[in-house]
Amino acid sequence: MCNDYRLTVDVASIVEDFADLKIKIRFGEGAPNIQAREDIKITDVAPIIRTIEGVRGEGDMVQRRWSWPGPNKRPVYNFRSEGREFSSNRCLIVADGFYEFTDPIDKKKRKDKWLFTKKDEPIFCIAGIWRDTPEVGEAFTMLTMEPGPDIAPYHDRQIVILDRSAWADWLDPSVSAKSLIKALPPGTLQVGQVG
Repeated sequence: MCNDYRLTVDVASIVEDFADLKIKIRFGEGAPNIQAREDIKITDVAPIIRTIEGVRGEGDMVQRRWSWPGPNKRPVYNFRSEGREFSSNRCLIVADGFYEFTDPIDKKKRKDKWLFTKKDEPIFCIAGIWRDTPEVGEAFTMLTMEPGPDIAPYHDRQIVILDRSAWADWLDPSVSAKSLIKALPPGTLQVGQVG
């Protein structure tokens, strides 16, 4: 499952992309200083856009930790979406790429690393949820689902990548989560080996 993703786009570009979809981004804690990063890993702090209760078409961009400690103290960085509605604490996790790892073709390496990006789109959003925990404060996790056609050759699960048309709906908890979680059409994602 996804335990490493990329965001190399600045805040202004993210805000502009959301504005094109008629979604206003607020900065309840001030505009975050987002550095371009090739690798955002579990427990790193990264930007998310959260629902603003009772307000449609707007989101609050904050920086939070990726993963909270589970009952066994291992980080909860991916969370199964099947059969769940997520009627509160939804967030969008902004990315421009994510990585999956497979057994190596060259046996001298530990794993082969594959970068997935969305064809013809500078950024995409992963469906997420966040919660407040006594151990680490507020933290987020990525939702997962059965793999779509572009990811199935690389992994038996995938993160939920929302179509751009679903971003505003994901931020609106009155819209059914189950109606928004679906595989992207074949050929939507580009993949290339990077390690």
